[in-house]
Amino acid sequence: MKKIIGAIDQGTTSTRFILFDHDSNIIASHQIEHKQIFPKAGWVEHDPLEIWKNTKQVIAITLQKAGMSDKQIIAIGITNQRETTVIWDKKTGKPYHNAIVWQDTRTDQICRSLKNNEKLFQLKTGLPIATYFSGPKIKWLLDNVKGLRKAANNGDAIFGNMDSWITWNLTGGKHITDVSNASRTMLMDLKTLDWDSELLEILDIPRKMLPKICSSSEIYGKTKFGFEKEIPISGILGDQQAALFGQTCFQKGDVKNTYGTGCFILLNTGNEIVQSQNGLLTTVGYKIQDQKPVYALEGSVAMAGSLIQWIRDNFNLITESHEINDLAEMVEDNGGVYFVPAFSGLFAPHWNSRARGTIIGLTHFANKSHIARSVLEATAFQTRDVFEAMQKDSGFNIIKLKVDGGMTASKLLMQFQADILNASVILPNIAETTALGAAYAAGLAVGFWKDTKELQKNWKEKKVWNSTMNVNKRTKLCNHWQRAVKRSLDWEE
Repeated sequence: MKKIIGAIDQGTTSTRFILFDHDSNIIASHQIEHKQIFPKAGWVEHDPLEIWKNTKQVIAITLQKAGMSDKQIIAIGITNQRETTVIWDKKTGKPYHNAIVWQDTRTDQICRSLKNNEKLFQLKTGLPIATYFSGPKIKWLLDNVKGLRKAANNGDAIFGNMDSWITWNLTGGKHITDVSNASRTMLMDLKTLDWDSELLEILDIPRKMLPKICSSSEIYGKTKFGFEKEIPISGILGDQQAALFGQTCFQKGDVKNTYGTGCFILLNTGNEIVQSQNGLLTTVGYKIQDQKPVYALEGSVAMAGSLIQWIRDNFNLITESHEINDLAEMVEDNGGVYFVPAFSGLFAPHWNSRARGTIIGLTHFANKSHIARSVLEATAFQTRDVFEAMQKDSGFNIIKLKVDGGMTASKLLMQFQADILNASVILPNIAETTALGAAYAAGLAVGFWKDTKELQKNWKEKKVWNSTMNVNKRTKLCNHWQRAVKRSLDWEE
């Protein structure tokens, strides 16, 4: 029987299961969306039980589509939306509250109260104090959910990002996470790769509620539900680190950008922890079993693909997301229109939670095609802001950017990205690099693939975009963008 690797991709808007063969080809996949819950302005939640139900369904339907038995799956990897926080009862498996999503800004006051400790957090975790990360979300839940702090102190309430939640359910109670997810909590020391007692004390979070931190590629446990045989769960990577891994960015200086709900640019800095001086995050890229950890610089853009969904659902400018490209191609340029999508503030390199979205430069000449184009260009401009910060922090002259994610289907966006960066933008043959990264991590742990060199041989180039824009035009466009960004900052009092 043909041996395959399964990958669970638990994302912000949906959950997928994908089967890969040894040559990294997709055998079958299935995807189910879950509900986005908005209790108040700036609050974003998910139902963890719905996500677990969807996870079981996508696995079953994918196997049915493939006409395969689960006996052919030799391992399963997990990749997940990072920072999204769940706390559940370890006896009953019932969540105490909906998951608080990474985009949620309810912890703004908590984060402001921690500002005196910003340097300490930054030095130990590589992260700024921001609503983005799990630590403040845990504190908010402990402070606001009745009876939760007592349950946490008793050891009954346990925390996890979505990787821990899925693994706990799959394995019948293994409470673990990997270094890439742990590095997104504001609670893990980058040097020791362990929970930091001083930071836990500052946030008043009991250590006993936290999962065990493991590498990104090892056997954590075996499945306990719904399969004919027990299957090893042997790879875990936060979604953006998984994309770095799936793009085989194993060399120092390799960089990738994933264009999904948000936009996430990661640069491999090797075994060196590079502390950012320009508004980026320092994070763990991955760790293979007992090898040294590989670190990365990361720049996060909150709204990319989600901006297109917003335009579709709230403006009715388009009926299907892919139509944005056709609409934008009807005009030669943005007509002077700039869209800063700071709906939940701005992430890297600005880290301004009080910024709000703005469309600027409107005249009688502007039409819906100019707005559509400004929506696509916003992602490219935000990527450039991160790209420039990355070059300053690392000292690298980056001339190539590997890309993946749904928005790479827009040729207009990819060409504009190359133009505005003055760099080559490279799309691989296999676009599902996030799930592929989880599959690679799982496969390495069980010997399905020998090493990272074998994985690099699987990576193949599909399309390259090179810059065709002259320097004067690029400079003018970027100056206008920076002026638009300044007008969005600190709007919310």
